[in-house]
Amino acid sequence: MRPGIALIGRLVCLLAGLWIACQDLPVQAATTERIVVNRFSGVAIEGFDPVAYFVDGAAEQGTAEFEANLWGAVWRFRNEGNRASFLAHPEVYGPQFGGYDPADIARGVTIAGNPRFFAIVAQRLYLFSREANRDAFAASPERFLYEVGKRWPALQEQLSQ
Repeated sequence: MRPGIALIGRLVCLLAGLWIACQDLPVQAATTERIVVNRFSGVAIEGFDPVAYFVDGAAEQGTAEFEANLWGAVWRFRNEGNRASFLAHPEVYGPQFGGYDPADIARGVTIAGNPRFFAIVAQRLYLFSREANRDAFAASPERFLYEVGKRWPALQEQLSQ
């Protein structure tokens, strides 16, 4: 076997191993987005229906059949009624802080919330990067929101329009 081919084979194995090792790492959102979206598709909150959190009390996947474009993001819904409700009141149904985790914002960083870890507090939707953040927030939302209120304006300035 030629030495160049052996080197390429080792490099491919190394890259494959790194890819496998990094698959389960938490995803940190780039601080260039006002709304957390998939950078390739532009879909917000991984395609979950933001209205379903309120109506169904669960994280439910939306479909491409019922989409809306708002705030530079593509939002997906389970049905036309949810889509219409969102468009009528996006400030109510859209995730607070653009989908960034309020527990992380309180610590001074912007990390994308995972749509599977959510809480509805005072009729507002919050997404969290980890289950532990959601549980801590749910135990004392006032404390977190106080800290977020101090830090969010500066963090938001770092996010692009």
